[in-house]
Amino acid sequence: MKEKILNLNITKDFLTTIGGQNAPEVVKVCLEKNKDITDEEISKKIPLKITEIRTILNQLHYRGIACYNKAKTKRSGWYNYTWTIKTKRIAELLLEQKAEEINRMEKRQELEKNYEQFACPGKCTQMAFEIAAEYQFKCPECGKQMNIIDNRKIARESKQKIESIKREVNVLKKVV
Repeated sequence: MKEKILNLNITKDFLTTIGGQNAPEVVKVCLEKNKDITDEEISKKIPLKITEIRTILNQLHYRGIACYNKAKTKRSGWYNYTWTIKTKRIAELLLEQKAEEINRMEKRQELEKNYEQFACPGKCTQMAFEIAAEYQFKCPECGKQMNIIDNRKIARESKQKIESIKREVNVLKKVV
């Protein structure tokens, strides 16, 4: 199941947002090891500097995705950090994010269903009838005449998008 969550595009996008473009690859290497791994071991598999790997791991740690154990080496007296990735935490954060996104989209869909929308042909702005009327149906940014939007097409598209997100959420729920 760990590999399945990592193969989802939303997971890769999420990890990239949190830890940068190499974060999904670092997470993949950690999960493939299937036990605690050091940043040095990760650097042998990914052509990144150790400082870059540590930065990614620390950014993931801040969100509770990466956890570490610290042990002092007897020979050198230095601390050695081993890292673990919590796939359950990735799923929890993604579920939370997607629930907010669905809620936001459903509210917007309700607004679009109940109000006529007007948009600038230059795509500057979009607003409800009442607000557009206050501006005499002229775009407040560029002054062009605003046009009514076909809400049915937008409603279909947003319904499809919501259904797509709900499918992704169902896959994530299996991890949690």
